[in-house]
Amino acid sequence: MQIFLDEIARRYPNENIVMVMDGTGWHRSHSLTLAENLRLLLLPPYSPELNPVEHLWDELREKSFHNRVFDSIGALESHLVDALRHMEETTDAVKSIAGWDGIINSLCNANYNKIIIL
Repeated sequence: MQIFLDEIARRYPNENIVMVMDGTGWHRSHSLTLAENLRLLLLPPYSPELNPVEHLWDELREKSFHNRVFDSIGALESHLVDALRHMEETTDAVKSIAGWDGIINSLCNANYNKIIIL
């Protein structure tokens, strides 16, 4: 988890990032170190319907993995990396899927000048 958080902070050094996370144990680890531009928004237990990333996974499965068979786990992983890179580059699409009004409004009220949904 620390490697992931560090990578996000490195890719978006000039942005204020709020990352919505569920209750998975490694999301709540007290040993995580957050970059200055990164904040975590932890969801209540047992509330996957509140997690916008679940809708991104649905989109990824529907658009990139429907009716596909892969020759190897390596081919699957390569395809996943390409699909995730495409998703990262299409921020408007990601915002339309995961940028729920309630999340955006609550974060904007907290004086963030820009919100990135990851």
